[in-house]
Order: sequence, then structure tokens, then C-alpha cells
Amino acid sequence: MNVRRWARDLAMGVRFTVTGGREGWTRAVLTAVGVGLGVALLLLTTALPNALTVRHERETARTDITFTDDRPAKGDGTLIVANVDTEFRDDSVRGRALEAEGPRAPLPPGVERFPAAGEMVVSPALKELLASDVGGLLRERLPERITGTIGESGLVGSQELAFYRGADGLAAHLDSGRIVRIDHFGDPDPGPPEQSDPVLLLLILVVFVVLLTPVAVFIATAVRFGGERRDRRLAALRLVGSDSGMTRRIAAGEAMAGAVLGLVFGAGFFLVGRQLAGTAEVFSVSVFPSYLDPSPLLALLVAVAVPAAAVLVTLFALRGVVIEPLGVVRTARPARRRLWWRLLPPVAGLAMLYPMVGQGRSQGDFNQYLVTGGVVLLLVGVTALLPWIVETVVARLGRGSVSWQLAVRRLQLSSGTAARMVNGIAVAVAGAIALQMLFAGVDDDYTRSTGKDVTQAQMEVSLPSEAPVAAAAAKFRETRGVEAVFSYSEGYVGDRRREPENSTTLTVGDCVSLREIAQLSSCRDGDVFAVRGAEWDAGVDVMAMAKARRTLYLDPSYEGGPKGLEAPWKVPSGVKEAAPRTGLLAGTDRGGFLITPKAVPAALAPGLEGHAYLRLDETVPDVHERVRNTAAAVHPLAYPMVWAATERSGRFDAVRTGLFVGAACVLALIGASLLVSQLEQLRERRKLLSALVAFGTRRRTLSLSVLWQTAVPIVLGLVLASAVGLTLGAVLMRMTNTPVAVDWIGVLSMTGIGAAVVLLVTLASLPPLLRLMRPEGLRTE
Repeated sequence: MNVRRWARDLAMGVRFTVTGGREGWTRAVLTAVGVGLGVALLLLTTALPNALTVRHERETARTDITFTDDRPAKGDGTLIVANVDTEFRDDSVRGRALEAEGPRAPLPPGVERFPAAGEMVVSPALKELLASDVGGLLRERLPERITGTIGESGLVGSQELAFYRGADGLAAHLDSGRIVRIDHFGDPDPGPPEQSDPVLLLLILVVFVVLLTPVAVFIATAVRFGGERRDRRLAALRLVGSDSGMTRRIAAGEAMAGAVLGLVFGAGFFLVGRQLAGTAEVFSVSVFPSYLDPSPLLALLVAVAVPAAAVLVTLFALRGVVIEPLGVVRTARPARRRLWWRLLPPVAGLAMLYPMVGQGRSQGDFNQYLVTGGVVLLLVGVTALLPWIVETVVARLGRGSVSWQLAVRRLQLSSGTAARMVNGIAVAVAGAIALQMLFAGVDDDYTRSTGKDVTQAQMEVSLPSEAPVAAAAAKFRETRGVEAVFSYSEGYVGDRRREPENSTTLTVGDCVSLREIAQLSSCRDGDVFAVRGAEWDAGVDVMAMAKARRTLYLDPSYEGGPKGLEAPWKVPSGVKEAAPRTGLLAGTDRGGFLITPKAVPAALAPGLEGHAYLRLDETVPDVHERVRNTAAAVHPLAYPMVWAATERSGRFDAVRTGLFVGAACVLALIGASLLVSQLEQLRERRKLLSALVAFGTRRRTLSLSVLWQTAVPIVLGLVLASAVGLTLGAVLMRMTNTPVAVDWIGVLSMTGIGAAVVLLVTLASLPPLLRLMRPEGLRTE
């Protein structure tokens, strides 16, 4: 290969693009926009590792409440921090109450000075929410005066809801698990890294491949915009003496010019999107623009790979086109596409994935190169098979209305162009179906039952010891939407002051509440019960502990743990026996001692923590917010929780959220790229449309023909995508040793989303189509 000849011919193609007049610039801009959208998403992907790293660093730098026994003593440089997180509708609100114990107490990152009691500093997003009409209920819960905002260094995202408020008297609640004394922020010793989960790593790898492959397909499609007109222009070059090889290289140079211009557009789109990212939140994830710094090495790889891919794709596309001095032979009946080589990519992909079938978690991590190569080849197989399928099907289509015949004839003449338009959406849908199957298949492995009966109660509120449980229960009963309240005071008792051999729970409540957690033969205020045979007390002889006049100790101390109140309690005579009730409010069958209020000595009260379990009418608007507001009014440290029957692994949810965020970005790219492609196709057919209108064809007929031209390939593409997606999903499930099951609702939803995107793009292209259907379009210069 003569390098100088290649460089000369490519440069000539670039020059034709720049000096080719309006036609050349129009094609170059359309190509640049299509390529630029893909490049912007690729740059965003290269910036993700840095964004995740910065978010993790910010989270680590502000860490305050950690599980450690090494706590500092009170001093000039100590601070008491209380976790006062809350929620507002579907959003989490990070909250901390602060009490500085000296002038050198550490300030949280992003905070300039400590708020006094009755004051708070908030994140910009929370400040905006509190000032809006929507945040009225939250404002009732956070009545403190706002004295400042938290800086970027103290937040993990631009839309994060967070606050720090001043407090007094937190020292009395130390060692409760949610209130600690610290002398610095940050977690210098995060401990050993979590053991990697092969299935989660596989999910992450497949997510990246599935999201990026459609981007590559779109870029490859964009560099071929205006292909038919370009080929007719190249025929003129043959008249002045260029050979076929030179002609192809000049065409590749034109494509490379559009791709390079696309890099510039992509950088611009990325910079605009980077700034807009600071105002956006997708699936509760937000970032600051400064987080999105692409890796220089990966950005360089994109800058080199995109123009190179443009050259290769153009040369590959022209391999079957004979450009002669008097025209393009492609206008004749093209040769039938061959099927055999189009089956090779998906077969090779399956062959790469097959060695890992049945591996599951027990045999280490999955081979990332085989996984990446296998998934890519299967998805690329969609782009190889779809043109053959479209050509084969449309060749058999015929009779119908005028609009149908116009559409079918156009598809028969240029089935490859129609297939290219929907290649990207078909690849995206195939990958989405496979991921949907895999996520649904392994969901049970990362979901566990909480043991809570959400038919009995839907919320629980933990109350500090000084909050009167009976008064709190009365306030909750007055709250709109609360149907019933079961309140208890709870603690632990042991048979020795320190290091008890036997310990169990002690629960205080009225007879109505106690019947919800145990089977009582009879009950009146003043009774004491011992529960025999509860799962909670496995290995503990509660009846032996319940002997009359025996001394037990509330809140006994353990080695390495903080010294408790250790209040003595003499077991009264006449303790009644009760049987456990499984599930219900306890989450498991609750054992130990059950005491009615009159039987509780005053000395035990400080060592008991209150709990209220609430049954709600969830048809009442914002009932959860009303309960949270009541809890805040009862005590600033009251902690309300919404019950759920199951809970999922945080790491699994993070991967799932990442998929949703990425899918939203790819869908936006799909829609924008399809619209650009559709507009390019209409521009190519401007004279034909004008001629049809001039001969009396109705605009309604032409509009329907455009709709049919889009609908037929997309239906075929979605059918193929479903088949490939189901195949890939089944293989991935077998790799994780998960029984193969098809989530048909997920499959239909993925294909429906793909079809909806194409329908929206088609509708958006109708206004420019109507403008092109004018007789004036026949005018030429």
C-alpha cells in the first residue's frame, strides 16, 4: 500500500467536502451531528470512572458515623454528630445534627461555620425545594432557620438533598448507634475491600457492552449519510481519469472529514451536556460538572478510532458498488445478499460464551475478554442479519394501497438504507432484553425477606428513652391517615450485671399492643408475662429467668462494649406464661418478658427505647410525610422507617440504577440520531417527493408511505432483536447457573419502548416532510 497515495486521495476527499458547496457542507454537517452525538456519549462514558471516583472520595471525606469502638474522649476538638436522615416522597434527605464540644471541633466538608441550635445549613437543591410549594410538608419537618449552603466539597451530587443543623444535649444519647463523638471527618481506614461477586461483575461488564455497542453502530451509520448522492458525484471523478481504488479513497476522505467535524461537534455537545449535568438528576443520581473529566487516554482513543472507523466503514460499504464514468451500477437490480457469512458473528459469539456456561459464582470471575467479545459479536450479528431479513421480506411484499406500494417499492430499491436506520435501535433492544432477563433471573439472589408483615403495619418509629411512648402514640393516632398505633418500650435484660450467661428482650406495652406480638390467655394492666418457646430465645430458658424475686439487669454490659445503665429488676411473683406469635409486628416471634405499664419500675424507664408501629391508610395523600412530620414534632431524634416486605442488596441496586441512567442516555441518543437520519433520507428524496406532488399525489398518501417505510423495517428489526435478546439472555442466565425463564412483560416493554422511540421520531419528521412536498422542490440551478 502506497502511504503517500492514500494520504493524497484522502486529502482530496477532505477538500471536496470543504469546497463542495452547499451540498457538500449539508452532508458534512448531517454526518457531523450524527457522529457528534455518538462521540459525546463516548466521552461521557470515558468520564464515568472519574465521576464515580470523585463521588466516592466526597462520600468518604464526609464520613462521620462509623462502627468502631475507638471513640475519642470529650475535648476541645470533639464534635457530637447525630444521624437525622429523613425522606421526602421518593427522595432521601441526608441530615446531621451537630453539637460542637470545643473551639477546635472539626467542621464538615463544605460548611464554613457550625449552625447554632435552631439554625441549619442546607444543600442548594434542598434550599430550592424548601422554598417551593412542593416542599411545604418537608418545611414543617425542618423548621430551622437557613443560615448558609453546603459547598460542592460537601456534596456527592448537584441535586443531593442534605442539611446540617445545630443541636444541644446530644451527649445524653451517645452510643445509641446513630449518635457518636468524633474528632475528624472522613474514614481513614475503610477496612478490607468487599469480596467481589462474579455475577455482579458480569452484570457490570454486560451493561457497559450493551450500552456502548448501539453507540458504535450509530457512528458507523452516521458516516454513510448521503451515500447515494455521494456515489453519483464520484462517477464524475471517473470521467476525469480516477481509477476505482482512488475513487473509493476519495469517498473515504469525505467520510473522514465528516467524522473529524463530528469529533468537534461531539466535544461541543459533551461540554454543553457537562454543564447541563449539573442541573439534572436521573434515577436519583446527580453529578457536578467538574466530576465529568474524560480520561485523556480514552479520549485520545475515541479521537483516533472514530475517523479510522469512518474510513473503514466507507471502504467496506463501497466494496459491492461499481462506480463507472457514466453512473453507479447500484441503480440496477442488486445481487441478492448472502446469508452464510452473516451467521458467523452470532455463532462465534455463542462459541465464546459457551465455555462459561454453568460457571455460576463457584468458579471465580468470568473471563472478561470472552464475555465482551461474545456479547459484542452477538449484538453485531443483529446488524449483519437485519439487511438480509429486510431484503428477503420486502421482496415478497406487493399489493396494497398507493402509500403501501410506494413504501414497498422504495424499500425494495434501498433495503440496506432502511435496515441501517433501525440497526441501532434493534441492537439496543436486543441488549436490553438480555439484561432484563439476567436481572430478573438473579434478582432473588440479591433480595431477602425482612420478615416484616406489611399487612399489620406499614411504618415504624423509633423513639429515644426520654420521649413518653404513650404521649407519642396519642399524637400518631391524631395524624391523618393513621388507622392504628401499637406502641412498645423495649430493652434487654440479663442474669448478670456484666457478661450475662442468659439474656432476652423486655417489652412494655398495653394489653392491646401485647396481644399483637404474643398469645395471651388474659391480660390486664399490672400483669407480667414470660414467653415460652420463642425463636428469638433459642438456647435461653426464659422460664428459669422468670423465677419470682430473681434479680435481672436491664441493659447489661459486654466485653468491648460501652457500659450500660445496668438497672436491676426483681422479677415479680405471678408471672404468667404466654405463647409466641410468628411474624406480625415482631418480624420474628418475639420472646422474653412482656410487661404492662403499671408493672414497670421507674428505674427501668431510662434504659428502654420506644417503638411505635403504625397501620396506615395509604390512600391518604402524603401519609408517610405526615407521619414523619409528627415524629419530628414528638422528638428531634425520633426515627421513622417505612416497612417493606423485602430488601435488595445495595450493590445490586447500584448496578441496576447505573443501567437505567445509561439506558436513558442511549435512548436519547437513539432518538436524536434516528431523527437526523430520517431528515437526511428526506433531503435525499426531495426532488422525488416534489415530482410526486406535482403529478397530483396527495400529501396524506406520501406521509403514510414514509410511515410504512419506517414501520416495516422496525417491526422486522424488533422481531430479530427479540430473538437475539432472548438467546443472549438465556446464555447469560446459564452462565450464572440460573434457571432460564423468560420475563415476557420485560421483553414486551423493551420492544414497546423501542417502537415508541421510532414512532416519535417519525412524527417529529412529518413537519419537514410537508415542507419538502412542494412543486418548488423541482427547481434546480
